[in-house]
Amino acid sequence: MKTAMNHNQRIVLEQVSREQYQRIYLQGKNGDLTCPVCLGKVRLFLGIQEQPHFYHIKSPERACPEPVIEEREPIIVERNGFRIPQGRTIIETTKSTGLFQPAKRIECTIPFNKTNNAFLLKNDSYLLQLASNGVVLDDNQAAAVIETEGSLLVLAGAGSGKTRVLTARTAYMLYVKNIDPRTIMLVTFTSKAAGEMKNRLLSYPGIRKDQINQLVTGTFHSIFYRILMFHEGSNWSSERLLKKDWQRDKILKEAGKELDLSEKEFAYDLALQQIGFWKNSLLFPQNVKPTSDWEEKVAFLYKKYEEYKAKEGLFDFDDMLIGCYQLLSSTPALLELYQNRFHYFLIDEFQDINKVQYELIKLLSGKHKNVCAVGDDDQSIYSFRGSDPSYLLDFEKDFPYAKMVTLEQNYRSSHEIISAANEMISKNKIRRIKKMKAQFESATPPLLFFPFDEEEEATMIVTDIQEKILQGATPSDFAILFRTNAGSRAVFERLASSNLPFKIDLDSEAFYGRRIVKSVLSFLKLSLNEDEHQAISDILPILFLKQTVIKDLKAESILNDCTYLEALSHVKTKHSFQEKKLKQAVQLIRSLKFTSPLKSIEIIEKELGFLDFLKKRGNESNKQEKGSDDLKDLKVAAKSFDNIQALLSHAEHMSAMNKEIKNLSKHFTEAISLSTIHRAKGLEYKNVYIIGSVDGSLPHDYALDSSRNGDFTALEEERRLFYVAMTRAKQWLHISVPQNRRGKKAHPTRFITPLLKKKKR
Repeated sequence: MKTAMNHNQRIVLEQVSREQYQRIYLQGKNGDLTCPVCLGKVRLFLGIQEQPHFYHIKSPERACPEPVIEEREPIIVERNGFRIPQGRTIIETTKSTGLFQPAKRIECTIPFNKTNNAFLLKNDSYLLQLASNGVVLDDNQAAAVIETEGSLLVLAGAGSGKTRVLTARTAYMLYVKNIDPRTIMLVTFTSKAAGEMKNRLLSYPGIRKDQINQLVTGTFHSIFYRILMFHEGSNWSSERLLKKDWQRDKILKEAGKELDLSEKEFAYDLALQQIGFWKNSLLFPQNVKPTSDWEEKVAFLYKKYEEYKAKEGLFDFDDMLIGCYQLLSSTPALLELYQNRFHYFLIDEFQDINKVQYELIKLLSGKHKNVCAVGDDDQSIYSFRGSDPSYLLDFEKDFPYAKMVTLEQNYRSSHEIISAANEMISKNKIRRIKKMKAQFESATPPLLFFPFDEEEEATMIVTDIQEKILQGATPSDFAILFRTNAGSRAVFERLASSNLPFKIDLDSEAFYGRRIVKSVLSFLKLSLNEDEHQAISDILPILFLKQTVIKDLKAESILNDCTYLEALSHVKTKHSFQEKKLKQAVQLIRSLKFTSPLKSIEIIEKELGFLDFLKKRGNESNKQEKGSDDLKDLKVAAKSFDNIQALLSHAEHMSAMNKEIKNLSKHFTEAISLSTIHRAKGLEYKNVYIIGSVDGSLPHDYALDSSRNGDFTALEEERRLFYVAMTRAKQWLHISVPQNRRGKKAHPTRFITPLLKKKKR
């Protein structure tokens, strides 16, 4: 059904503006839409698989006939000597040019051929024992398991069973080769992964618990911290460790006072991230060469940070690796001791290794050179942490006699998904050539769908999930993946207003709690309550005033019996032009309550100088999540509200929901996963939705800027990120391509272009 009534207005889908669909959807949800034939309550269906249509709430299968719209001559009335048509009570709009774009399948042109995965060397008795215990290895997996001497690079593509290979190889070394477990170091990137591998080893034939306990397993940090504690325990006591971010943050903020850096204006969290990057790259304060004014400031903080730690005898997590590297490098006898102790190294997720980790492995393996590195350069996505895929790409340079095994069988995803992912990632120029092969085909190729904007994107996804759950799916079958946390705002809100259970990352920040968003909302709060103490404090940096002004405002409000906002117009700053601006600001802030939320934000942005503040104060230094982007996202959210109070109430409710969902997430066993792509790496789901697949989002703006300047490394990493997202899906993959993003026309991500060009093979 394409027609509905909203009180006395007729809504014909083909005749309303495309951007109105989401508003009409909300009208139906609020009970404002009725069927023009039977007068029953109806809603607008906005999903992925079907065209938009109205359906009856009580009986969705009911199909009333489309009403006949009679063409009538307009009623002409005469006003002031002019003959003009009178408006009708039943409104019909002109046909829109922006019609609904149906979903499009990514057709697979490569025929599926089931691979025979009979394992290598059928006469190998231990491989046969493993197979009888359910650990069946394909040819390449078996080759990686039995090749125990010398260096080996295992290129383990997405879903290729690398954990199985690592554990089977370890078992083979212990049982068949009778290698002393104390000479084996198994390094993982998470303690959880190390625990899972040890548990899996326990189930393998012939492996004893005492052998597993003698293996040296764990993360880089845990293993090398143990070495430090053994040799220099007094210097590396856990009591000296800066465990919490706030502890390191406090040291930086104290140092920042020397540069007069405001705690509310300078991005100290990003400074800590940058310092971590330098440290993991073995760049010490004296070696750093800043490339911008912001990096100049961070380099100064880095120097002061290291000086403070040295003075107080403190250390952070990054120092564990650096300290061990320096200890081994400066003590040849100790290095030789550990080179003799460890003969074999198995390194998981080798594509994510950074410089200090790589140098440590090179040092320790210098004598025996038995390094088994397992990883996939196509899944290297952590450059912001200092990870560098070149260590995997150039493995043979430091280990010249290394052999290589490529695991190309994907045991996770359908043939259609793998074919699309292969085609997409093949456009990267700097990579090891490989093509994954799936083990099964599906009747559901990857699907592109085209919502109008972020709001409709969220509605379509939640509708699709609800449909699938009604058909028998469970919530844990689904994951919604996004490039940055800010990109999840709309889908979080839609899920929060549904009855669907979902979980989010425990450290994900609520959108309305982000610093820039909070500052804008503070202006709106002040327009409604001129004595809002926290709000006045939040806006001072935007007005280029220090927090010490708060005392003056309190005194002024008492002496003159006025509000905090009114007191702002009496502040003396020694600059007449600034005092004049403050008086104007007070009037502008008061006027906000008389305008729509969207118009109010535009006034804050331009007339109150918020954009100027962002540019001058360095909050644009974060390449991946700019402050101005938060502003654009807030404007998109504000469009849904008619007044400021409604927006503020919604923001408060969503922030509370964020906390509640985090608490509930710990207890959920069945829930939809809402996650960044980075956090989803290593996981798998039956159904995956990738949102915001447009240029500027994925790939991110900063990568596009770099490519325009001739540096394509960031763009290649963004393509790898998209590859990781695609290969999380086992059966169904949905890629959302919004037609508009942050209020502007969007262009489909360049990563899907090759998927839409059919090729003859």
